Amino acid sequence: MAGPIRKSNMKEVPLSEVKDDLSRFLRAAEKQDIVITRHGKPAGVLIGFESEDDWFEYRLENDSRFRQRIEKARESLRTGGGVRLEDVKID
Repeated sequence: MAGPIRKSNMKEVPLSEVKDDLSRFLRAAEKQDIVITRHGKPAGVLIGFESEDDWFEYRLENDSRFRQRIEKARESLRTGGGVRLEDVKID
């Protein structure tokens, strides 16, 4: 993957504001995660996606089965398994 799709900065917004204008905050969440607070304390995070590709990447990044498969493949490569790209023959 190309790298994290999310910006690291987060904006904190009270739940009451989010409830009043969810669509606006969902659009804003495409650019940065929004921490929703309740009584001044973090209660959740609103995450938006600019595209379906962003959604797909987010799902992969947060899928423990996918991460396990990647780690297993990396371990196989470290121990001499796999096929080098140079050795792949295309007919």
